[in-house]
Amino acid sequence: MWDPLIPTDNGRVAELRLRKRSFFGRHNIEFLLLILPALAVTIVYRYLPMGGLVIAFKDYRPGIGIAASDWVGFQNFEFFFASDQVWNVTRNTLLYNLAFIVTGTVTAITFAILLYEVSSRSAVKTYQTLFLLPYFLSWVVVGIIMYGFLNARLGIANPIIERFGGTAVEWYADPRPWPGLLLFTNVWKWSGYNMIIYYAALMGIDPTLFEAAEIDGAGWFRKVFAITIPMLMPVAVVMLILSLGRIFFADFGMFFQLTQQSPLLLESTDVINWFTYRALIELRDYGMSSAIGLYQSVIGFILIIVTNWAARRMSGNESQLF
Repeated sequence: MWDPLIPTDNGRVAELRLRKRSFFGRHNIEFLLLILPALAVTIVYRYLPMGGLVIAFKDYRPGIGIAASDWVGFQNFEFFFASDQVWNVTRNTLLYNLAFIVTGTVTAITFAILLYEVSSRSAVKTYQTLFLLPYFLSWVVVGIIMYGFLNARLGIANPIIERFGGTAVEWYADPRPWPGLLLFTNVWKWSGYNMIIYYAALMGIDPTLFEAAEIDGAGWFRKVFAITIPMLMPVAVVMLILSLGRIFFADFGMFFQLTQQSPLLLESTDVINWFTYRALIELRDYGMSSAIGLYQSVIGFILIIVTNWAARRMSGNESQLF
């Protein structure tokens, strides 16, 4: 007979099986009832709408409905991939998201480490509030603030540039400055939120590790690179997996509001979500819009699986997301 106190492999397997069998037991009925509302919302709003993906394979006409619309197979996908803008929107989406992931992760970890070094609790709360404040501003508000800075006639950016001997810029007609502007705005808005996640992970590190490092003569930088960053890697890997899962999805509100929908900026600001919106609103092409959304979801799902597999192989830890 297996003794649960003996740490054998077979005992571990038996213990896990026992836990799986007992999860749906009567003693967990309260927890299962608590899950039901969230499960119902997930099914109704996440899974049932998936039936509408059939629109991607039909010439959908709202007047006759989904069932009566003609099948067109992969014609909607062919129309998207044959477009002369497909390379530009795909490139912009991937490069922007990669830049957002790298800069956002580095900035958030840096701010979290610096905040961890602050000893005053009141100061920590003040800094947390200041860093987190941009996260609560909608892109509509941020777009209006940016327009107040960049408006060519009434904005305050051009007078400052001219004050220092520069030349005024037509911000909403020149696509060249916008990659930097979008990158800065994304870091400014999201770094505070991500910083809180990494700061919470730092609070879980055993302080005796830092004390032992100090006894061994390690300085601040040595402790950061030998203890802090390695301890943050599991959280960073999970955040990376979640980010890569949406690498084909751009923040529509960001690109829609900050650029003021200027067609002159599409060379550097056109992304897949913005392209899909124009296909739906301007062309009324429901089939192609659905096809692009399905294409994004499939690629995102594949990237999550591949990234999680690579993370397990690199870390040797099987307890990742999947």
